[in-house]
Amino acid sequence: MQVLLIEDDERIAGPLAEGLARYGYTVERARTGSAALAADEPDMVLLDLGLPDMDGIDVCRALRRRSDVPIIMITARGEEIDRVLGLELGADDYMAKPFGVRELVARIRAVSRRARPPATAGAHATEGAAAPGGPDRVPGAAGTTGAAPTEAPQAVGPLVIDRRTRQVHLHGTPVALAPKEFDLLVHLAADAGAVCSRREIVDQVWDPHFFGPTKTLDVHVAALRRKLGDPAWIETVRRVGFRLHVPDAVRPSDAVRPSDAVRPSVAVRPSGGAHPAAGT
Repeated sequence: MQVLLIEDDERIAGPLAEGLARYGYTVERARTGSAALAADEPDMVLLDLGLPDMDGIDVCRALRRRSDVPIIMITARGEEIDRVLGLELGADDYMAKPFGVRELVARIRAVSRRARPPATAGAHATEGAAAPGGPDRVPGAAGTTGAAPTEAPQAVGPLVIDRRTRQVHLHGTPVALAPKEFDLLVHLAADAGAVCSRREIVDQVWDPHFFGPTKTLDVHVAALRRKLGDPAWIETVRRVGFRLHVPDAVRPSDAVRPSDAVRPSVAVRPSGGAHPAAGT
């Protein structure tokens, strides 16, 4: 795998490149944002935010405008607002310094697997199957052939999730999600209303061998809530995990029904006479 390491501090970049090389990664260095944007597109980008010529946030924004290359931000900025901003701009993960090479490799593997084209993932899931539509099957849809039912867009109230195209619409309006945010939403929507434990989410959306802090999950949940426009979409179940459900404010039962659209408190008499309240 070709990794583009965008880091100007040699004390960090040198040991990091050597450590990644031991795991079989080919590392290309870029010390400035402009050099990174001029480089050939790699398989993975490791992006420091504190660059000498431009802010790493701007580099992330420029990369995301032209490519879907996976991006992991590596930075000393550990505040929640910085993490949320980076994820909303399209980063797939965010690591605050200091961190170990093993943790970084685990993050790279998890992000790479989630960024794998759907056809490739389906081929691994259905290896050896005789069904003609095998490569297009969705993992987990055992016993189905051809187009799996889960490929049809799923509606959770006004929220529509299309796994095939990886698109999300809310009230008919597109919602732009980073790849990891989409994976998180899909996992919660697989059994909407049910509580998913933190460990289960990390194992399924990230990696069973994920060594990073589960704070990463909280950052992604915060970003997803912000993009859905209402924190109530994702409920926190204390000491357990999270669940996806339709907020009370947008439930169909709260909408105005056609039969109730015009219903005066005192109906007008069929004869067209004066309203009973008239003249009182």
